[in-house]
Order: sequence, then structure tokens, then C-alpha cells
Amino acid sequence: MTGTDTRDLAALGPRLPSPLQEVADERFERRGVRLLLKRDDLVHPELVGNKWRKLAPNLAMADGRTVVTFGGAYSNHLRATAAAGRLLGLSTVGVVRGQELAGRPLNASLARCAADGMRLHFVDRSTYRRKTEPETLAALLGAVDAEDAVVVPEGGSNAEAVRGCRALGEELGEHADVVALACGTGGTLAGLAAGLPPGRRSLGIPVLKGGFLADDVRRLQTRAFGGLRGAWSLDDRFHCGGYARTTPELDSFAEDFEHRHGLPVERVYVAKMLHALLTLTEEGAFPRGTALTAVITGRPFP
Repeated sequence: MTGTDTRDLAALGPRLPSPLQEVADERFERRGVRLLLKRDDLVHPELVGNKWRKLAPNLAMADGRTVVTFGGAYSNHLRATAAAGRLLGLSTVGVVRGQELAGRPLNASLARCAADGMRLHFVDRSTYRRKTEPETLAALLGAVDAEDAVVVPEGGSNAEAVRGCRALGEELGEHADVVALACGTGGTLAGLAAGLPPGRRSLGIPVLKGGFLADDVRRLQTRAFGGLRGAWSLDDRFHCGGYARTTPELDSFAEDFEHRHGLPVERVYVAKMLHALLTLTEEGAFPRGTALTAVITGRPFP
């Protein structure tokens, strides 16, 4: 393949719009809340959910060039980008946070990236924090011999990705009063909120601690649309101490949800979001009669 365009992406057969599934759960029903699942985990077998929505607009610009992106040692974004590269015949490079990992055996996530053809370039954490600075970025691209690369930011969140995620809100239309999703870099929330019709709102559940995400979402919306769009909010209480952190309570909740509904629950993002929705429902955060939609943005990787 010498280039990449929207026809190449369509040939991968994404399932769009993704299914909307109502589930019977007495914990929500006794509070008068309908729980629906937006099954973005079924969009594509390898480019799951919001990864498809965020990556597709960026990959359409690649035109045969190398795609360089960034992530930690367990990044789902790196795995999705590597898979996309294999499927589309694109060269990919993953800049991985943590120089101390270089030379060690790869964990399962990074091994999958390598198996899909992604070149891995490990950098120290100080350099990684400066990766968006022009001089640092130029040095990184030179180090991987990819000066003409398409650069996709960590988590895939940029203006193109945000515009791609707007379709998520448009697909839901008026089927939901409140739409919730787990947030890492804020790009999906920024686009979702812009795509929802008036009178509907979106709720983001950050999976990282720090309280910085609101500024990021505002910045992404401004870059994508020229200003703020839609009604959205964040609840920072459910990160369990940070990215990929968990608690016995969260693990128990996820196992119970899987048993109740036959849905494998991804732990880093989806479990925290679903647990947050149950807590908020029991706190009375949603009026009786609310149609509450949870966006299932991913599924457990094998």
C-alpha cells in the first residue's frame, strides 16, 4: 500500500454506528434510571472503540508516511496504532516512556506492538515529558529516522481525533440524557460533547489523578471547533489512585458486573466508569427517568 485514505480505512469494515444495548440492572432500576451501553468495543476486532474514532482521521493523513506516537509500557493506544499499521501497511514507531525498560524482556502489551511491526524507542521520563517541545520532538524524530512522519500525540487526542469522536455523540442523538465515559487524555469526551444534541450532556470519569483534564478538554475543543461545544463535566473521584491502579472493591464490582451481564469489563478504563455510574446513581445524581448511557470504549486485551 503506497498511501492511506478513507477507502483504505473503510475496507477494514468498522461496525458503525456501534450497537446501543439496554441492560436490566436492578441497582439502577430501583433509582428509576435506565442503563444503556454504547458498545464501541464492537467497532473493530483490533481497533477498538474510541481508538478507531481517534486514529482513523489521523491515519487518513498518513499517505504512506511513518506514523510516530507515544505511550507508556501498557498503552492501549500504542497497541491500537501498531495493529492499524499492520492492517494498513504503514510503518509505525512507538516512543515509550521509561528508558529503564530498554533491553528488558517486553511485557505482553509491548510484545504485541513489536509483533505487529511497531519499532519501539525508549526514552527517559524527563525527555518524555518534553516530547511536545519542538526541539525535543525534532530530536526524537531524528533518532528514529522519521523526520517526515505523521506525529500522533499520546492517547491519540488532537483536533483531528476530536472531530472524529463527534460522530459518537451524533450516533447517540436523543437516545440518552446523560452519556458517560472513562477519560485518559480527554479527546473522546471533547468530541462526544460536541456531537450530542442540545439538552443532553456528557460526563467524563478520569482514570488519572491530577485534576488537569478540564483544561485539556477545553483546549482540545477550541483547537477542533474554534470554541467550547456541548455540555460536559468531570468527576475526579474514581481514579483509584492513578492510571491502571485498582482496589479490591473495584475488582469485585467488575467481576460482579461481568457475571450479571456477560460483558467482559476492561479494568483500566471501563471498570472505573461503570463503578462511578453506580455510585452516582446511588447518590441520587440522576433524576428518575434518566436514560444513562455508558460508552464501552474498550475490552480486555488477551
